[in-house]
Amino acid sequence: MKRIVLIVCVTLMIFSYQAKAQWAVIDPSNLVQNIQQVVKSSSTLTNMVKNVQETVKIYEQGKEYYEALKSVNDLIKDARKVKLTIEMVSEISDMYITGFNKMVADPNFTVDELAAISEGYARLMEEGGALVAELKNIITGGNGLSMSDKERMDVIDQVYNRMLGCRNLTRYFTQKSISVSFIRAKAKADTDRVLALYGSPSERYW
Repeated sequence: MKRIVLIVCVTLMIFSYQAKAQWAVIDPSNLVQNIQQVVKSSSTLTNMVKNVQETVKIYEQGKEYYEALKSVNDLIKDARKVKLTIEMVSEISDMYITGFNKMVADPNFTVDELAAISEGYARLMEEGGALVAELKNIITGGNGLSMSDKERMDVIDQVYNRMLGCRNLTRYFTQKSISVSFIRAKAKADTDRVLALYGSPSERYW
C-alpha cells in the first residue's frame, strides 16, 4: 500500500512539474494588428512592429536552444538552472506579448507612452537574448575558454541570477505600467474597465 501511495505521489509531482515547465505559446499576430489600428505615425508603427518581431526572434531562438538541450547527455543537461534560465525567456516574452497587447487596447495610454513601453520591453528582451547567447557559449565551449565543470557551473549560476533579475524587472515594469492605467481609471471612476482588461491585482503579472 505504501508503495502504491509513493508511486502516485511521484507521478503527480512529475505531471505537476511538466505542466509548470511547458513553453509558453506566443502569438504576436493580434498584437501587430492592434498596433496598426492604434498607431498612425509610420515611424512609430515601424519601430513598435520591429520590437515585436525582435521579441519573436529572441523567443524562437530560445525555444530552439531549449529543445536542443534535451538531446545533451552530459551533466549540463541535468543542471536545473540551465533549464530554468531558458524557460525565463519564454516567460519574459509572454509578459511582453500578452501584457502589451492589452495596453495597446487601453485608452488610458497615449501613443507616445505605448511607444516608450514597447521600447522598454524591447530592451528587456534584448538583455534576455544576450544572456541566452552567453549561456549557450558557456555550455558549448564557444567562448574559446578551457573551463572546469566547477567554473562552468559557477558562470551558469551567474547567468541564471542575471536572467532572474531580468525576469523580475520585466514583471515589475509590467506591474508599474498597468498601475498607471489603474490610477488614471480611478480618477475617472472607470476602474471596472481596467479590471476587466487586465484582471485583478492578484493576477499573475500585477
